[in-house]
Amino acid sequence: MKKILLVEDDPNLGLLLQDYLQLKGKFDVVLCKDGEEGLRAFTKQTYDLLILDVMMPKKDGFTLGKEVRKINPDVPIIFATAKAMIEDKTQAFTLGGDDYITKPFRIEELLLRINALLKRTDKGDAKKAPDDNPTTFKLGSYNFDYTAQMVTRGDVHQKLSTKEAELLRLLCLRKNEVLTREEALLNIWHDDNYFNGRSMDVFLSKIRKYLREDPSVEIINVHGRGYKLLIN
Repeated sequence: MKKILLVEDDPNLGLLLQDYLQLKGKFDVVLCKDGEEGLRAFTKQTYDLLILDVMMPKKDGFTLGKEVRKINPDVPIIFATAKAMIEDKTQAFTLGGDDYITKPFRIEELLLRINALLKRTDKGDAKKAPDDNPTTFKLGSYNFDYTAQMVTRGDVHQKLSTKEAELLRLLCLRKNEVLTREEALLNIWHDDNYFNGRSMDVFLSKIRKYLREDPSVEIINVHGRGYKLLIN
């Protein structure tokens, strides 16, 4: 069973989420009512995933997340809040959050996000390499050097712009998985507004052209979600 730490100051919502997830039969959920209690619980045992309400008494979710990251930089964190401001989303990812959900939300949506993060974590544990922060990638017949901002195929070298290199690296790190538009925009542009989204679409078109000579390498659109780098 996967152990989840749920820190939520609304007792009704907290108990509802705890009961729902535990009834699925594969989660053991520890519920805490504020950030200080949540930090104490986190330091006492190991968890597979954290769900942190942002607006809480004593210690808010962002502060708790920051302190958790000092102890464990890898445990998946989902931030939950009633505020939908872009500043909050940016802060959530800046602090090392893996996902962000805005209240009110459907419990089924939260479950989907939990399962996606745990699946990604399980894959990472199974395939963990000595270098957890790679800068070079093999993409079919291409070699991508993030530091040099260069894509190479044989004797052909393609220099990338900084934004192109950052976007391609995110796609590489999520290879064969979905990279959401929001995650890419917040990581690279720090704002997921319409104009930055259009700018990212232009960079994606250029990256596709750089990789078009190898049909085994493809960047596809995932409707309503984002993009996926496929390497066959």
